[in-house]
Amino acid sequence: MNNSTRQGGCLCGQVRYTVPAKPIETVVCHCRNCQKQAGSAFSVVAFFQRDTLQLTGELQTFEDRGTSGQKVFRRFCGNCGSPVITDTEDAPAMGLIFVKAGTLDEVDDLQPSLHCWVSSKQCWLTLADDQVQLQQQESL
Repeated sequence: MNNSTRQGGCLCGQVRYTVPAKPIETVVCHCRNCQKQAGSAFSVVAFFQRDTLQLTGELQTFEDRGTSGQKVFRRFCGNCGSPVITDTEDAPAMGLIFVKAGTLDEVDDLQPSLHCWVSSKQCWLTLADDQVQLQQQESL
């Protein structure tokens, strides 16, 4: 990472990308679909301006439906299966793109700004009281 950008990519390296060094937001999603897609208790997503993403390689897309009913496009490397991008129907109009934070090369400085869909978080997971927690999320 340099002062203005950071890089990331999938597990096998066929997909690589560059984004600004500082995300607009970093959000932890606890919805069941993100849990299933991540194969974990939650998914950490960094938001960036859509036009700042520079991507090389080819992503496959699985079209999902969020709890709100909105289409969610889960983009992943077709070779290794790493989830790389989450996109929604509304994201282009907002000028946003959502990068799976675990695919960033350097993550030590990321601080989640909120947890969403905590109504479906794993019962064994305890969140700090000072973290913003939304029971549900309308759309992103």
